[in-house]
Amino acid sequence: MSLPHYKMTMLALTLGIATAMAGCSSNPKKDVVDTGPQSSEQVYIEKAKKALDRHQYTDAAKHLEALETYYPTGDYATQAQLELLYVKFQQKDYEAAIAQAERFIRLNPQHPHVDYAYYIRGVSNMEQNYDGLLRYTSLKQSHRDVSYLKAAYQNFVDFIRRYPSSTYAVDAAQRMKFIGQELAESEMNAARFNIKRKAYLAAIERSLWVVEHYPQTPQIPEALATIAYGYDKLGDKATSQQYINVLKLNYPELVKSDGTVNMRAARSEGSLFNRVTLGVFGAEGLTHSEQAEVKNTNIENEKRSLSNRLSFGLLDRPKAESTDIAKPVE
Repeated sequence: MSLPHYKMTMLALTLGIATAMAGCSSNPKKDVVDTGPQSSEQVYIEKAKKALDRHQYTDAAKHLEALETYYPTGDYATQAQLELLYVKFQQKDYEAAIAQAERFIRLNPQHPHVDYAYYIRGVSNMEQNYDGLLRYTSLKQSHRDVSYLKAAYQNFVDFIRRYPSSTYAVDAAQRMKFIGQELAESEMNAARFNIKRKAYLAAIERSLWVVEHYPQTPQIPEALATIAYGYDKLGDKATSQQYINVLKLNYPELVKSDGTVNMRAARSEGSLFNRVTLGVFGAEGLTHSEQAEVKNTNIENEKRSLSNRLSFGLLDRPKAESTDIAKPVE
């Protein structure tokens, strides 16, 4: 008995698909075989240099990685490692840049340009804190996770301790100052939250940390006021008065006529952090004149990228100025 026409068609299609699948399985895709170096190490490094001159970082990385793979002990191996570190940073692949920097430090601890690796490791950690979509929101950077900033701060501490006379030492010190302000603001943000929920001891501890570790930051007035206020709320009038006396000497505007702490004024004083950071973090809490000052600063900087402002003009410079962070000359 013959099958209906539509069943014959379905059977033919099924057999065809099965045959095709069997054919594919019997002819698996061949793995790509590494045939070894295609050029001499001299040719690889020259191609990499030309790609770098054209800012073609993907091509440069390809040539440098090939040089490292095929000539790990060659004349240009160390230079390739250093150039690759620069390339990864320019590609904004900060995790790879950090890994490459640590590898260079481990393999070449006495290299004349190892200071560059220490420096870029810190800058890459700093940039990771500002990388991604969150950098374009109104949420303050210092009110987010600051673990990358803490790592960057320690990187710069290590760098300056080892190479105080390095070409990059001044910039690293500026970055440390900026990061210190960010970390102080992060602590004070937590202190404010603890004051709101009446966790006065926790607020005091956060503020004491700022006073001890970030004494040159704009958050110091608010930190001292918070400590005085917190001790007063805990009933320790003597300790509270000690800090009020410090405020009277240094920030008398933060003490009311009755001798108590003016927390509203203290928080406004903390808004100086906004001006120090070129208005990047918003103008809430400022007077009208101060907001106008911030607005004017923002207008002057509107053509500069956020990373340019946060890195004191070193990153993403306009073409008319200079290139990004320069790589050391081998």
